[in-house]
Amino acid sequence: MLLAWADTQARYRIPHGYADQLVAGVARDLAHTRYASFTELAEYCYGVASTVGLMCLPIFACRGPAAARYAVELGLALQLTNILRDVGVDLAGGRLYLPIDDLRRFEVSEADLRAGTLDARVRGLLAHQAARAHAHYAAARAALPHADARRLVAPEIMGAIYRAILHRIEARGYDVFSEVVRIPRPRRAVIALATWARVLAGRL
Repeated sequence: MLLAWADTQARYRIPHGYADQLVAGVARDLAHTRYASFTELAEYCYGVASTVGLMCLPIFACRGPAAARYAVELGLALQLTNILRDVGVDLAGGRLYLPIDDLRRFEVSEADLRAGTLDARVRGLLAHQAARAHAHYAAARAALPHADARRLVAPEIMGAIYRAILHRIEARGYDVFSEVVRIPRPRRAVIALATWARVLAGRL
């Protein structure tokens, strides 16, 4: 695997720093189980998600500041969606990625989340996280370079599927405790085809 990565990195001239940031981001999960603020959480999301997009850009033959902004924003949006979807699963594993200062703002305790409480406080907290994800999806869309849109159809498809997950979480009243919210495979295929067609048609 490392030989394949070294070949890919050299072939597409992928900057070494992004891989280092990815490893550092993932390594935080070895000991870091709580995040005091959204600033801390955004740094983590950048490390484990945005860096992957930045490394893919040269493979997609996309370079430049607009493409980089797109990769960073989409990575943040995808990871925030993951965090919202997996609140219950992560808590069972001893981790909480929702910022502690947000819990205090909405007067929600970890015990409330562990119990799967879905009152106005918890829904407000989770809606706040969903709004952040939506904002980053919008920022990614705004940054998407029109000239690179066809080259970026793969991340656009991924973004569309994850936005569908976010919408489903909202439609369920933010119940992320009783089961992990997923998009069925046939629906994912429909989203992928629709996104592919939209990008090819230049409807961004």
